[in-house]
Amino acid sequence: MAKHIVVFDSGIGGTSVLEHIQASLPSAKFSYLMDNKYLPYGKRSSQFLTQRITSLLTQFIKEIEPVGILVVACNTASTQTLVQLRAQFDFPIVGVVPAIKPAAEKSLSKRIGVLATPATVANEYTATLIDDFARSCEVDLYGSSELVRLAEYKFWFNTLDMQALAQELDKLAINSEIDHLVLGCTHFPIIANELKQLIRHDLQLLDSGEAIANRVSSLIGECNVEDNKKQPVDYYATAALEQTKLQISVIND
Repeated sequence: MAKHIVVFDSGIGGTSVLEHIQASLPSAKFSYLMDNKYLPYGKRSSQFLTQRITSLLTQFIKEIEPVGILVVACNTASTQTLVQLRAQFDFPIVGVVPAIKPAAEKSLSKRIGVLATPATVANEYTATLIDDFARSCEVDLYGSSELVRLAEYKFWFNTLDMQALAQELDKLAINSEIDHLVLGCTHFPIIANELKQLIRHDLQLLDSGEAIANRVSSLIGECNVEDNKKQPVDYYATAALEQTKLQISVIND
């Protein structure tokens, strides 16, 4: 059986990363797993996430082996569990972290923002990224789980409640001096156009999708991921979804 690439997220947000990887590796075999039973991860404790994610991925990977690369396409899961996952599996694991370094390098105002889930905003790993790469900037942190819900709804039903989005952005009160806003949740690129529309058209939004795709591409040779001849992505979820957009298999976890 061909080795393939597993992309994992709490919900559908990781498809924003999957799209970048598919563009770089159109013939690779992909499985996409969402733990929508516990969506959103941003409200969960670090202890819960570590136990849940390691247990779920161990079970899932046994069922769909062989795996060449695991992409944790979720900022919250990456900042909480990458160390444990890398200790558990013997194949490369690529995580997603907020694009703080490029934002700090590109900023002219030297004031940037990070828009993520509450868990990612509060995580020590995020603080370390800021300390390592953004000392020259003021960095404002904004945490929202509501934006995850809105992005999920837009993906599945092709519509977005602009009033609810505006209300959430009013609560966040994003500073007008920011010139680069890091989208520190893979759900947020799904609503990037609407975010710019309501915040500021000239605001630069940065996510990690392209960087992750480049990293995965660099690992392909050593991982022996075989040609898929452009077969469809296999989608899996941990809870049933009331939608018809994708063919999704529900796994028992």
